[in-house]
Amino acid sequence: MRELLILGTASQVPTRTRNHNGYLLRRHDEDLLFDPGEGTQRQMLLAGVDTSRITRICLTHVHGDHCYGLPGVLSRMALDKVDHPVHLHYPASGEETVRALVSIASPGVDLRLHPHGGFAYGGLEHNGPGHRAAEPIAPGLYIRALEHRIETYGYRCTEPDGNAVPDGNAGPDAKGPHPSPSFAFVMDTAPCAGAEELADGADLLVAECTFSDVDADLASRFRHLTAGQAGELAGSANARILVLTHFSSRYPDVGPLAEQARGRARDAVVLAANDLDRIPYPAR
Repeated sequence: MRELLILGTASQVPTRTRNHNGYLLRRHDEDLLFDPGEGTQRQMLLAGVDTSRITRICLTHVHGDHCYGLPGVLSRMALDKVDHPVHLHYPASGEETVRALVSIASPGVDLRLHPHGGFAYGGLEHNGPGHRAAEPIAPGLYIRALEHRIETYGYRCTEPDGNAVPDGNAGPDAKGPHPSPSFAFVMDTAPCAGAEELADGADLLVAECTFSDVDADLASRFRHLTAGQAGELAGSANARILVLTHFSSRYPDVGPLAEQARGRARDAVVLAANDLDRIPYPAR
């Protein structure tokens, strides 16, 4: 089954009910882990995650709430004797931080480092009508520069159509290739073209929602999205499902943020994520 497993939803500091960031994209043959913040290893345990399926770890940037869980995750993978290569993608400017985090993890994982940067600011490719994708960094994995206080990239993930079958329809009755769902991951950023291009036509869009619309001045100051801006991103991009996350601890109730997003999301279904939620891809 293709699904998104939410491991954490807090920005900057965890709360009693929200761990730091962590998002596991489960595909038919592999898992991709995005932005493992502090405590991700424990959240994976609570969720029953099999680390042997993780093939790639993707960091949007090297602020601590998006990467301090990396040593623990790698140490757990070493303990579980994961024997396949694990590819780590991250902004090139975060090299020193990433290597420091990797250095304190238990040895034993065949970790391949893939810094990226520079080329992602331009040179869009076209991948079918109505969809634009940035330069690929791996098969089916693309990045686009975002606008945050440090170098930050969002990700877009697709699978070859020929490998896709509708959930629940695999087997002899599934005939021919089916369109593969698309996933977009937009974390810490101000509104920008990169976020729009990543979100374009996405079946499942994960977007940060750090601030309420009433705190738009703070969002602008710290280069984050408000709830309404996240909703507008999804609506303008014709995304199918918007998953809101990365909530500031100042909002113990995120229901009003979800309503602000829905007011500008057009036809997109808006979900406010909670830790350990499992969100299936929408049916094709």
